[in-house]
Amino acid sequence: MPIDQVYDNVTGKLSTWADSFGQMLPNLLIALFVLGLFWLLASVACSASDRALRRFDTHQAARDLISRMTRIGVLLAGVVVALGVMNLDKALASILAGAGIVGLALGFAFQDLAGNLISGVGLAVHRRWPFKIGDVVETNDVFGVVEKIHLRTSIVRTLDGKMAVIPNKQIYQNKVLNHSVSGTRRVEIACGVSYGDDLEKVRQVVMDTLGGVEGRDRSRDVEVFFTGFGNSSIDFVGRFWVDYEKQPDFLDAQSRAIIATKKAFDANDIVIPFPIRTLDFGVRGGQPLAEALPVGAFNGHAQEAA
Repeated sequence: MPIDQVYDNVTGKLSTWADSFGQMLPNLLIALFVLGLFWLLASVACSASDRALRRFDTHQAARDLISRMTRIGVLLAGVVVALGVMNLDKALASILAGAGIVGLALGFAFQDLAGNLISGVGLAVHRRWPFKIGDVVETNDVFGVVEKIHLRTSIVRTLDGKMAVIPNKQIYQNKVLNHSVSGTRRVEIACGVSYGDDLEKVRQVVMDTLGGVEGRDRSRDVEVFFTGFGNSSIDFVGRFWVDYEKQPDFLDAQSRAIIATKKAFDANDIVIPFPIRTLDFGVRGGQPLAEALPVGAFNGHAQEAA
C-alpha cells in the first residue's frame, strides 16, 4: 500500500475521531459534572444517614454498614445518569448483564464469604442479640469479651489476653452463651465435709456465710444442697447470685465466698477431710490385717523383726 494512501487513512480516522469527540464533548462535560455532583451527594447522604442512626442509638457496625451502602447506592445512581447523558444506555445494559453473570459465578465460588457477610449484617442490625461489644460470651470453644464486630468476622479477647477471630457464619450456626445479657450470674461453691459432722449444722453455717458475702444479690435466696456420698466426705454445693458485668465480678465473689466458708468451718469445728483410703485384707472386706493373718503370725513376724 502506498505511503500516501496510508497517511490519508490515518488522518481520516483521526479526523473522524476528533469530530466525534467534539460532538461528545458537551455531553462528556455534563457527565463529569453529574458524577461530581453525585459524589458530593453521596458524602452528604452518608453523613446524614449516620447522624440519623445515631439518634436511634443504632449499633456502630450497623451504622457503618448502612452509611457505606448509602454512599455506594448514590454513586451507582450517578454513574447510571452520567452514562445516560452520554447516550451509552446500550453499553450500560451490557455492563449490568455482565455484572449479573459475574456476580452469580462469584456467589458460587465464595459461598462461605457470602455467608459470613450475611451473618455480619445480621449481627450489625441486631443491636443486642446475640451479643454486643463488651459482652462476656462463650461460643465455638472460645470464652472471652467481645472486642469488635465486623461484617465478616467477630473478634473475642479471651481471659488470658489472646484475640480469637471467629467467622460470623460459625457464630450463627453454633451455640452462643452470653453471660452479660442478664446482668447477673450464679456463683457455685462445691465442697465436702466429714462423715462425723452434723449436716444440718453444716447447711446452716454455709447458708449464713454465703448470705453475708459482699455484693450478693439480696433479692435471691442462698441455696445449699448435699449432692452425694464421696470417698472420704459428704459433698455439697452452695449457690448465690451476684451482679455481673465482667468476669472479675464473678471470680472476686467466688474467691470471697471460699475464704469466708473456710473461716466459718474453722470457727465451728467443721472438718473438710483429706482423701482417706481403707485397706481390706479379708475376703469379705472390712477385716483388719491382724485378723486376716493366722493366729500368732503377726507376733512371729514382729519377733523376727526385733
